[in-house]
Amino acid sequence: MLLFLVLLTAVVILTYIYVNRKYNERYWKRRGVKYFAESKTFGIFWDYIVKNRPMFELFSDIYKKYADEPAVGMASFSAPNLFVRDLTNVQHVLHLDFKSFSHRGIDVAEEDKLADSILFMNGKRWKLMRQSMTPLFTAAKLKNMYYIMDRSGLDFVDYLNKHPEKLNGNIFDTLTTFCCAAIVASIFGIGTESIFDSPFLTTARTALAPTFWSNFKFSLSSISPTLFKALKLKLFGEHEDFFISVIKQVIRQREKENVKKHDFADICVSLQKQGILYDLETEYELKPTDELMAAQAFFFLVAGVDPSASAMFASLLELGRNPEIMKRVHDEIDHVFEKTNGKLTYDAVNEMEYLEKVVNEGMRKYPPVGFLSRRCVEDTVLPVGNIKVDKGTNVYTPVYDIHRDPTYYPEPDVFDPERFNNKTLPITYMAFGKGNRLCIGSRFSRLQIKTGLVHMLRYFTPRTKINGKEIIYKKLSFQVRPDNVDVKLLPGINKNSS
Repeated sequence: MLLFLVLLTAVVILTYIYVNRKYNERYWKRRGVKYFAESKTFGIFWDYIVKNRPMFELFSDIYKKYADEPAVGMASFSAPNLFVRDLTNVQHVLHLDFKSFSHRGIDVAEEDKLADSILFMNGKRWKLMRQSMTPLFTAAKLKNMYYIMDRSGLDFVDYLNKHPEKLNGNIFDTLTTFCCAAIVASIFGIGTESIFDSPFLTTARTALAPTFWSNFKFSLSSISPTLFKALKLKLFGEHEDFFISVIKQVIRQREKENVKKHDFADICVSLQKQGILYDLETEYELKPTDELMAAQAFFFLVAGVDPSASAMFASLLELGRNPEIMKRVHDEIDHVFEKTNGKLTYDAVNEMEYLEKVVNEGMRKYPPVGFLSRRCVEDTVLPVGNIKVDKGTNVYTPVYDIHRDPTYYPEPDVFDPERFNNKTLPITYMAFGKGNRLCIGSRFSRLQIKTGLVHMLRYFTPRTKINGKEIIYKKLSFQVRPDNVDVKLLPGINKNSS
């Protein structure tokens, strides 16, 4: 009897897999869309679970195989999955038809308090919260808080001098140390002598760390959002108690001090004094509780540390391989410090045009995220191919592959900052996303990246070693991070910096 039940279960599962696969093929065939035949029942998300490859590389396989297709259908367990590769269609999804693709494409459980941020919010709730947080990142606010960021850069150089072991190996972790310190000091208004060894740094590093469990949760949220929410799985549950408690303390302390510092805590106090957030256009209301503010703070920390450190790492990696470009950066840094009498200012950083191009080119070759996800919220049609997209369809758009496509960037593997001579970034550049859901802190992040690089490169020179014939990337869900690259920081090379 037991053997019969086992066999019956196996037959049912195999039958479902076969039927599901055929359904997916027919579904996309009716819409005139090529189907990725290698897809399993659970799509490429299953491959991500069982294979030692980052998610963006799995999408890259599709991008390369279907070079002449505007979009490619993929297998799915529940809702249809569509990989959009044509640039016009990508722009349509991310920007032009935002009302149809406003959903981030990831569902989180209501119980996941720290996931209740503008990163995962959707619809009216997202719109109101983004409007409320935008004032934190105006040019005026950034200029007012820049002295704090600059202090973090100077303190970081002092930290490196006192801990020379940080100059050799695992440079990415060293960079996250600076990014965490800059964010905690500049945005949260928290500054202590131990800022380079704080619980915030541990939180930032572990929140996005790749583990089997985190990879499984990410894949399940994409394969079956309904099941993911039904199981009440939390993306960041282990950080709730500490982080919410700390942010509550920060807000209460700022209320008590009654001093303006132009940072996140100021925004929290101001919003909570209003009582209720209200959007005149949609008439949506939202109460700015401590937990809701903590979720936004958690997003700023996680989204500000990892991507910014990735961008700094990309620049150092390539500067360490291109000494002639490194010399130009050193010369520009020396010129700026001579001009400002040895003090770095907000305006001086923004005037460093060659460094800006280097950072842009670094993020072109190694964008912080390799792809973007959206969910269709109302039936629509993609212009190229006249592809009908039904409500509920999960849509994925490439970033890494567009950045490396020779159609848009000739000789894409060559590190050439002069690609960005025009100050206006091309539509093919998506280092911070694109469209209405462009990273809200992109200006802060750019300022942080350049400030950190300027202070580091004034006293250190990178040297890069690739362990193998080509770069291999870490297995990560969204991020793009070289894994077999060693970048060392050699002190005293820029002799003009003394």
